[in-house]
Amino acid sequence: MDQDERSIHASSFGAAAAAYAEHRPDYAQAAVRWALAAAPGPRVLDLGAGTGKLTAGLVASGAEVLAVEPDPAMLAELRRSLPGVRALAGSAEAIPLPDGSVDAVLSGNAMHWFDMAVAGPEIARVLAPGGVLAGLWNVLDDGVEWVAGLARVSGSAAVGPRDTPASWRAETAEMHLPKSGGPARFGSPEQSVFPHGQRRTADSLVATLATRAGVLVMPEREREAALGRIRAFLADRPETAHGEFTLPMLTAVLRVRRL
Repeated sequence: MDQDERSIHASSFGAAAAAYAEHRPDYAQAAVRWALAAAPGPRVLDLGAGTGKLTAGLVASGAEVLAVEPDPAMLAELRRSLPGVRALAGSAEAIPLPDGSVDAVLSGNAMHWFDMAVAGPEIARVLAPGGVLAGLWNVLDDGVEWVAGLARVSGSAAVGPRDTPASWRAETAEMHLPKSGGPARFGSPEQSVFPHGQRRTADSLVATLATRAGVLVMPEREREAALGRIRAFLADRPETAHGEFTLPMLTAVLRVRRL
């Protein structure tokens, strides 16, 4: 995906902010704890915070949380749902915080949108020495047979290059973080995954997949056709055809330390 296409996808969520807040899953608390385990203190920035899905988990962990989000609609939804959290307009490439002001920078399903050539030094700037940068992604557990089938039927727009464990590991193994060049340096990345799940119905799972960037930017006819195929698959599977079910997921974490 080139930079122009990445920008289009990254800016697609604002129009669906309310749906994103309603349907996107939270993150496994064990994953949040692992991401923060190496942080030297309690001050945590949720960068690219969206509607606050990760922010809420950070608050529950007892961290001192602030959030930064570039999209006005997503930021408004975050402020509405989490009025006690300081939430600022800004981006990974221009973080509105002083040098060394946080002990950890976490990002939920957003780090792949960052221009790391610019964002890497900027994140290093706001991190205290020894601070942690961690990206969290919710991925489908395609080790479960029907989930693997769902991934195949959904196509690359709804189930993208980081949405299964194997593809996530490959895509995030090298996030192009600076390894040298003054203070903007990070150590070697660590990866880990944690069991997670989300209670869904067939309708709400379709609504969840409809909030994926690749689906949001589809032409309407193509989008409806793709969602129709997913509905038909879910209606035909005994695991998903009748009432609520748990969608098997994993919260995958990439963690690095600022040197």
